Amino acid sequence: MRILLLGGTTEASRLADTIAAAGIDAVFSYAGRTNTPVAQPLPTRIGGFGGIDGLVRFLITERITHVIDATHPFAAGMTRNAFAACQSVNLPLIRFERPAWVAGIADNWTMATAVEDIPALLPDMPTQVFLAIGKQQIGLFASKPQHHYLLRLVDHPAAPIALPDKTIVVARGPFDQQGDTELLKAHGITHVVAKNSGGTGAQAKLEAARALGLPVIMANRPDVPGRSLASIRDVMSWLGHEAERGV
Repeated sequence: MRILLLGGTTEASRLADTIAAAGIDAVFSYAGRTNTPVAQPLPTRIGGFGGIDGLVRFLITERITHVIDATHPFAAGMTRNAFAACQSVNLPLIRFERPAWVAGIADNWTMATAVEDIPALLPDMPTQVFLAIGKQQIGLFASKPQHHYLLRLVDHPAAPIALPDKTIVVARGPFDQQGDTELLKAHGITHVVAKNSGGTGAQAKLEAARALGLPVIMANRPDVPGRSLASIRDVMSWLGHEAERGV
């Protein structure tokens, strides 16, 4: 057995620890979106594969027998490529995906079909927006330049950000409710914008918004193909089951 673990999430790192402790041969792959990725206990590669064809070549060359997609729930392109590549060479694939967040009775959420739909849901009057969506789609909000945007990024931006009124905070999670509540209050935030990433590492902003009575505009996850599991135990059981089948 030789596993390709497509990572980038906290859950992927925890799974890497479990796989390494079990002595299973595996390669951990980062997309290369952050400058200082978390070190892993497995041999690690960083960067893209070159689309579906490039991933297929990697799977064959590296003699991969199983693929675990533990990328971010919004990394839909990588997930679709992994699905297509594994289908083309008949390799078993599982998606390790943390459960989505669900609004509680005290939450004030507006759900958007996609991140691209969120700017239109912001008010026209100038507001203070906590834009907690990462760096890839910040440019979408240039269509609403009247707002002040608070951006929390893992790395300092390498290029200018096309928002005229912004504050940038560089920090890496996990975050806690007290810290995020203080952050939102210090910047006078009136709206929180987020992706439904799930998990506990970034949930604090939603708890803070609830405590402060702030509205949240939330993007639903993109639809992706394939089967998913939500726990490390289930993934390890899947690996054992597939190995027993001689796949």
